[in-house]
Formats: sequence, C-alpha cells, structure tokens
Amino acid sequence: MKAKHRKKRRPTIRRDDTVIVISGKDKGRTGRVVSVDWKRERMLIEGVNIVTRHTKPNQANQQGGLIQMESPVHYSNVQLYNPNLKRGVRVRIQKSDGGIKNRVCVKSGEILG
Repeated sequence: MKAKHRKKRRPTIRRDDTVIVISGKDKGRTGRVVSVDWKRERMLIEGVNIVTRHTKPNQANQQGGLIQMESPVHYSNVQLYNPNLKRGVRVRIQKSDGGIKNRVCVKSGEILG
C-alpha cells in the first residue's frame, strides 16, 4: 500500500511569538514560544503543558525528586495571539509591494509581528 502524502503546512508561528492554546488541558492559556520543531510539528510554550517528572539523584540534580517542566504542544492546538482583538487569530501570508512577506490577521487585516 502506498502511504498518503499530506501537504506540508507553511510555518506561520515562530520563536518568541505570543500564542494562545485553543484545545487540550491548557485551553485559553497564552504564552511565548520558546522553540519550534517543524519536523515533529511541535512547539515548546512558556508556562503551558507543565508535566511532572520523577527523577533520581544525579550529578546535575543531587536532590532528585519531582521536577516540573514544559512539554511540547502540537501546532494545531495553538493560534497566534492578536493583542488588539485579545484572542487567537488565523494568519495569512501576504507579499508587500517591496516583495517582503508579512503575516496578516485574517479577521482585522493588520500585520502581526
């Protein structure tokens, strides 16, 4: 059987963007994107999707015990946050007259950072 090929989605979310989680246990939370892994289609967001790890004592952490850390979130569960509308928005890529590509809010038409 042949594997179905999906069209790769153009990355509209980058590092240091503010995003809002639109589904899952952290729905409604906003945070800054720390890192993006487009191969796995996941991103690490500051203060979102906190998981608890049980760790043994080692050289780096001599105490051991429970450590809370952020875990990556799939890109389909987040949207770029528009501070003027105070909500998540869909993004369109638009070329300006000078040939520069900008991310534009679909709803309001304003250019997002």
